[in-house]
This record gives sequence, structure tokens and C-alpha cells, in this order.
Amino acid sequence: MTFKRYMKAGALLAVAALGLTACGGDATPANTPAAPAESTPAAAPETTPAEETTPAESGDVVEIEYLHRLPDNEGMQLVADVAAKWNAENPNIQVTTTKFAGEAGDMITKLEADANAGTAPCLAQLAYGEVPEMFTKGLVMDVTQEAAKYRDNFGGAFGMMAPGGVSVGLPQDNGPLVYYYNEVAFKELGIEVPTNIDEFLAAAKTAAAAGKYIVNFTAQDTRDWLSAQAAAAGDAWYTAESDQWVVNTNGEGTQRVAAMWQDLLDNKATATHNRWDDTYTAAIGDGSLIGTIGAAWEAAFMLDGSPTAGQWKVALLPDFGAGQMSGPWGGSGVAVMKGCDHPAEAMEFNNWFNTQLDALASQGLVVAALGDVETPAAIAEAFGGQDVYSVLAEANAVMSDKFAYIPGWSTVGDPVGVAAAAAVDGSGKVADIFTAAGTASVKALKDAGLPVKE
Repeated sequence: MTFKRYMKAGALLAVAALGLTACGGDATPANTPAAPAESTPAAAPETTPAEETTPAESGDVVEIEYLHRLPDNEGMQLVADVAAKWNAENPNIQVTTTKFAGEAGDMITKLEADANAGTAPCLAQLAYGEVPEMFTKGLVMDVTQEAAKYRDNFGGAFGMMAPGGVSVGLPQDNGPLVYYYNEVAFKELGIEVPTNIDEFLAAAKTAAAAGKYIVNFTAQDTRDWLSAQAAAAGDAWYTAESDQWVVNTNGEGTQRVAAMWQDLLDNKATATHNRWDDTYTAAIGDGSLIGTIGAAWEAAFMLDGSPTAGQWKVALLPDFGAGQMSGPWGGSGVAVMKGCDHPAEAMEFNNWFNTQLDALASQGLVVAALGDVETPAAIAEAFGGQDVYSVLAEANAVMSDKFAYIPGWSTVGDPVGVAAAAAVDGSGKVADIFTAAGTASVKALKDAGLPVKE
């Protein structure tokens, strides 16, 4: 079925995408609701399906541009260098890579503007949370037939790039939450790595009494960071019922997460550095911050140049009350953007690039493609010789398969961030963050013309 036919199925198709964007879930869950054929379609730009595009003739040189936001730090296999290997082996399909220079959240804004202007790159990295929005706006191409050729190279994340059953690209990585901790400092304080919320609170208060913090609460990236913890606590914020979206950002698991953080903030047992500020890096370096809940991909760079590098280890998250589970912060795929002249060739490179396991692992990614990955030497050294990737693989294996993203997820970030900042300065409560998330989510869905159950 072409993208155009899916769009003509109506705005309710976005509800069907729900089951297909649950992190770690199967690509085609049995309980995915179908869109009624007679529903009124949402306005969306026309998009040419890949199967209707004429491929390049033999001998022609196809030019493909790939826009990404991978770290590309020193010691990693740089994206441009990896692409150069492809170019050397494929003279008729030449790929140019560009690293997006702005904030990660700004890239989707640029891509939308460029796609509507007809100047978007053929391939672009999209966070899984951005895919439903780009799909419902008609800014990515239907490459279902091409993607089917490569499906066996990927695990459950394949469905993350197939909203409503329409493949728009291929998965690249997953971002399960893990717990990073300074093993040396923990031993000095006589505390163990916490395995549940009660142990976490007790250890945090012991460390705080000694002027150290085993965790950091950040008002930056709160939408993704806290929603992932809610997922690890067993909640699904977005579900479908009778072809309508159901929003619940205040379930039992979410309430446990809110209570935990409120306890930590009230007792001044957590640091409150903004994650991407110099103060956070300095706190890790001076030994005042000795633990943090972060995404798997942070292992690649969080200790770069730090005086405490080599002292840290990685562990699974504490049990947030739903058993041993993780939740998704990030994870992304590579989509074929609207207007790409050569989607078949773009997908050929897409598959090749996203199965370069060692290269992607060097970027700190938990690679979505199937296969064994060794911990890069630089990462192992930063974590005291630990086989970091074996722990990240464990976290990936226990990542919630219930949590899904909505079209308009990108708009939820600002109101959630405001509420998070208020929780930090004491003018608000952590529970307000999740209330803000619910209100913003309902607004995003309604603004997109999608049905929401009241």
C-alpha cells in the first residue's frame, strides 16, 4: 500500500501507528486499531512512493546526502570516513554526509522546512519520537518495498521506522536508560549499587550527607528522560481505544517516579545540574557527582577528558516497581525524506551504513542491527575495563515494549521543561511535570487533527 493511500485512509491512521512505535515491540502487533476508510483525511503534503520512482540507469552517478547528528568525537569512526568506504566500493552511488551543527531538537524543524521547500537531504537521522510526526505531515517517503529487502538485518526496532505499517527508513540504534556510577566513590562511601527505589533513596541520602550525589535531576531533556523512567516503571502514556488516542501521563508507575524524585529534591539528595552544561561535566570531574541515570549512548562521551575516567561503571536501572525494566531515551533511525530522487539507492546505503556495527558502536550507539558488538577500547578504558556493551545489551533486552510516541511529541518538551525547572527551584512539584506532559500531549494531538478520548 502506498503512502498516498495510507494518507487517504484519514487522520485516524496515526492511531494505528501507535502499536508500531512502541520501543522494542513487534512491527505488527495484533491489537493495532485500524483506520476506517471513510474518515476525513488530515491535510498533508503529497509524497511520491518509492516504488513509483524511476531508478538511476546503469552508469549514472547518483548523489545522496545524509544529514545526521551522531557525536563524531575523537577516537570514534567518523561518519564521513565510514561513508568514504562505501563511496570507494560504490562509484555509482556517492554519499555526502553532513553533521547537523545545532541543537538536536532543532534538526526536525530544519528538516520540515527543507522538505517543504524541496531542499531536504535524501537521508536524515530522526529520533523515533519524531517519526510519527514527520509521517503524519507527509515529510518522509514510503519505502516499504525497499525496506522489506533489509528487514532480516534488524530486530524489533524495524517497526519503529514503520508507522502505520509504512516503512519510511531503517532503524539505527536504541537508547535504553542505564545507571552510571563511580565505583571508587561508592566503595569509599560504603554504599552498594541500588537495585530498587528504597535502596536508591537510602544510598542518595548517605552520599548527600558526605557532600556527594549519586544522581542528577536535570530540567533539560526532561520530556525524554522522565518519560523513559515512567516506561521503566511499567507505564504507557499513550494507548488506543476505539480508534482514539488515550493519554495518561499519571499512571501508577509514573507516580512512583514522581514520588522518588520529589523525595530526593525535598531532602537535597540529588544534584540539579543541567545535563549539557559545563557544571555537569565539572561535577563528574571533581567527584561531587558520582552517579547518574542516562541513556546508553552517553557511554561514548560522558567521561571524555574527565579526571574520574576509569573509575566509573555501568549497571541496569534500579527496579522502579515493575520488575527489571528499562525505558527509551532516544534511539533513532535514518529516514528517506520527501523529494528524494533516488530512494532505492538511498536505502541501499541506509542498510549498509546501519549494519556497520563496529563503526556505529564506536559512536556509543546500541546498534539496532543484529549481530555481536565488542565494547570499543576507548569506552572500556573510560569504564575501568568493563565490558560496557554487554550491560547495554542487557538493558536493551529489558526495555519496555509498551511505551509509544505520538505525532507532535516534539511540542511536549517546552511545557514539560518549564514544569521541571519549577520543581528544581521549589516553586512547583515533580508531579506537575507529568500533568504538563498530559496537557501538552492532548493539545499536540488535537492540533494535528487527531481524535483524543476525553
